[in-house]
Amino acid sequence: MRSENTMKVGAVVLTMGNRPEELRALLESVAKQTGEAIEVAVVGNGSPLPELSVPGLTVRTVELPENVGIPAGRNVGIEAFGPAGRDVDILLFLDDDGLLPNQDTAQLCRQAFAADPELGIISFRIADPDTGETQRRHVPRLRAADPMRSSRVTTFLGGANAVRTRVFADVGGLPDEFFYAHEETDLAWRALDAGWMIDYRSDMVLHHPTTAPSRHAVYHRMVARNRVWLARRNLPAPLVPVYVGVWLLLTLARRPSLPALRAWFGGFREGWTTPCGPRRPMKWRTVWRLTRLGRPPVI
Repeated sequence: MRSENTMKVGAVVLTMGNRPEELRALLESVAKQTGEAIEVAVVGNGSPLPELSVPGLTVRTVELPENVGIPAGRNVGIEAFGPAGRDVDILLFLDDDGLLPNQDTAQLCRQAFAADPELGIISFRIADPDTGETQRRHVPRLRAADPMRSSRVTTFLGGANAVRTRVFADVGGLPDEFFYAHEETDLAWRALDAGWMIDYRSDMVLHHPTTAPSRHAVYHRMVARNRVWLARRNLPAPLVPVYVGVWLLLTLARRPSLPALRAWFGGFREGWTTPCGPRRPMKWRTVWRLTRLGRPPVI
């Protein structure tokens, strides 16, 4: 088992090139992390990258000719560290408009992974830099009222997390097909099925401005399509209609606007009629594990 002092940490940052000042501030916060220096892969997702020279930081850059989506873009960042990220032991995934306010976050990750050989993924707490507020949707569990409580969880936050690279070697990367939305849960379910665990850590913080997920134009369609794909790819056959049906009822209960509802049902239909990638249903003991962790895979 690797000790915390020998674990190498890298970071992946995906950018559309439209937040150069925020990106530089993020990279500077990475450079200030204690312990061995962190190397960063910055992926320009269909956009050229700005000048990224930051004192004390080595930056690998990749410029993609087109926007391939969030999961595919992050997968490119993983491969920038060798197949399945094998050049490092841990990869941080950070939103380009985020910021690490504390200098010990990477070291806390090293300690956590070194202490728990079953730990595969850590989800950070996202807090607004001005108010300190953590949105309920950023606590990856059903009982989300107390964001300061750390716990085992069943999914994680895409732009504020750390992953042991052995997870990618075991189960593969994020699902390219998803483009945006629920790709983290797809990876989380596959990791849990392979025996890895996921922690939410309130003491590992990423500052990020408070936003609404619906700011993305494709939000409603992608959320609906990828919910169906998630079930088709990962759940035992009897649970697929239950999971999809529960989310259909929850969506209707939230009374979205008529345009949003049209987009949602368009994505819902697309989820059933288009290829979703390989189907690898989780074991029933994984269903039970998810249930014991507080989130059975029907919601």
